[in-house]
Amino acid sequence: MYDDVLVPTDGSATVAQTLEHAIPIAADNDATIHALYVIDTRLLQAATDETRTEIETKLEDEGEDAVAAVADRAAEAGLETTESVRRGTPSKTILEYADEEAIDLITIGTHGKSAREKQFSMGSVSERVVDDATTPVFVVREA
Repeated sequence: MYDDVLVPTDGSATVAQTLEHAIPIAADNDATIHALYVIDTRLLQAATDETRTEIETKLEDEGEDAVAAVADRAAEAGLETTESVRRGTPSKTILEYADEEAIDLITIGTHGKSAREKQFSMGSVSERVVDDATTPVFVVREA
């Protein structure tokens, strides 16, 4: 049923909780885990010329570490993995990747928000992915 399972990662603890669901789903289906980190280009655009290179390097390093952590966990379960660090707007880039790689399931973590936070925010990455995805999305709420 699922051949390719996407796990977008920001390197946070929520991703570990997401993997608790993504790995068994992938294992049950002999699927490949795709680890994706998106360098938010809006952060680079907002940076000053003096800090842009430093910020970009830091984000690239964080991204490599984040996808490696997902790949390590998946490899421990005997799963094949693909690692990717891309640049763009996170939700759009996640959806583009899902389309390009024919992803069967996106597993994504979310941070719980109060009603007040929801009212005044523009939405989270996971909310935008759920709203715009053409493939199934499994959302894991942060404990």
